[in-house]
Amino acid sequence: MSLEEFLEEWNKPSEFVEVKTSGSTGEPKRMMVEKRRMLNSARITCDFLGLKKGDTALLCMSTDYIAGKMMVVRSIERGLKLISVEPSGHPLSHLSALTSHLSLVAMVPMQVYNSLQVPEEKERLMAIRHLIIGGGAIDEAMERELREFPNAVWSTYGMTETLSHIALRRISGPDASDWYTPFPSVEISQNDDGCLVINAPEVCAETLVTNDIVEIVNKRFRILGRKDNVICSGGIKLQIEEIERELKPYVRVPYIISKRKDEKFGEVVVLLTENSTEVAQAICEKHLPKYHQPKAYIHVDQIPLTETGKPARKKAEILARDIK
Repeated sequence: MSLEEFLEEWNKPSEFVEVKTSGSTGEPKRMMVEKRRMLNSARITCDFLGLKKGDTALLCMSTDYIAGKMMVVRSIERGLKLISVEPSGHPLSHLSALTSHLSLVAMVPMQVYNSLQVPEEKERLMAIRHLIIGGGAIDEAMERELREFPNAVWSTYGMTETLSHIALRRISGPDASDWYTPFPSVEISQNDDGCLVINAPEVCAETLVTNDIVEIVNKRFRILGRKDNVICSGGIKLQIEEIERELKPYVRVPYIISKRKDEKFGEVVVLLTENSTEVAQAICEKHLPKYHQPKAYIHVDQIPLTETGKPARKKAEILARDIK
């Protein structure tokens, strides 16, 4: 969907807009959302960041998905000047004369990573007043580099159902933190499984129970992993994200931890890697606790990802199940 097509849909008399989910935990699905709730979300974010009419925003993400649509809606709600560029891995490559005036830019981690590799693009990135990053995990090394940025860099928490994000975590400067701060109109809690429960009536009609296992302290939260990314192996619960974090310093090629059913253990850890299985096994045996070590190693030409660059967990699980 082009920017013009989205604006045409937005300006129709219907009270709803169609959006589709990213598909990170299953097949992408389409849903109808209320324009008034999208405007509420835009207002909340702009208020939190102190954006005002006449500030300049950059649209460098696809308007097929909620993140791109919401950049447009924020511009509409707040009267921002919107610059649109073709979505790409290097969104700042042709904006040298404009970046000093950018007040708000939203990117996925891959776009930020690519921009950091090119000195001119990194300089433009550093000039952005508010850079918000969503759509995937932020690598620890990249986060360390962003911590030194002079302006505000934020990690977002949210999903399609919450019309983009409902909480932000500061990455840059002395206020950098591992904890997400929900917007003032958002209430958070946990269910019996330790998963985050979101009550955000201005943007979501129903209370939303997520699959994210969290810790909550003083109305802020940090993410420990996903409920559906738990491997129950031999009576021990293993968090997929924790194993991936343990491997990150030692593996230089794309990989993903998954699971498969097992007659003896119930479920076992499986590693999919673009590396050779022999190299992957040697790394795991050297650096992982024994109960975290995979029972199977699978070489794949490409780690499965969604259209927005997130790990496609369900597809990985199918590969882990079917490739012996």
